[in-house]
Amino acid sequence: MSDSDNLFLRIIDREIPADIVFENERVIAIRDINPQAPTHVLVIPKKRYRNAAELAAADAQLLGEMVTVAHQIAEQEGIAESGYRLLFNTNQDAGQTIFHVHLHLLGGEWLGGLTGGPIKG
Repeated sequence: MSDSDNLFLRIIDREIPADIVFENERVIAIRDINPQAPTHVLVIPKKRYRNAAELAAADAQLLGEMVTVAHQIAEQEGIAESGYRLLFNTNQDAGQTIFHVHLHLLGGEWLGGLTGGPIKG
């Protein structure tokens, strides 16, 4: 994928509109356009890494920052106490369809077990 085809970089550059719920110099968080739960937010690093494994190898601090941001958003959304799920899809068999790492924050209802199939993205 070239950077010009990268949906998330285009959102970061404001070429494509998005419902932004958080942003700082390293991370942006947007509402998913195809939510799988009442709260479904994507936490995305502004620098492109292909997947969670590549990010972890290159910048573990940024990986931790993404989790911290997700928790802050869960608190803002009122789902931190009842519970939420954090999910990285890594590569095609896991359901990753956009190859710019992103963390799914899901909550706002009972999410059930993990056997219901992959969350695409």
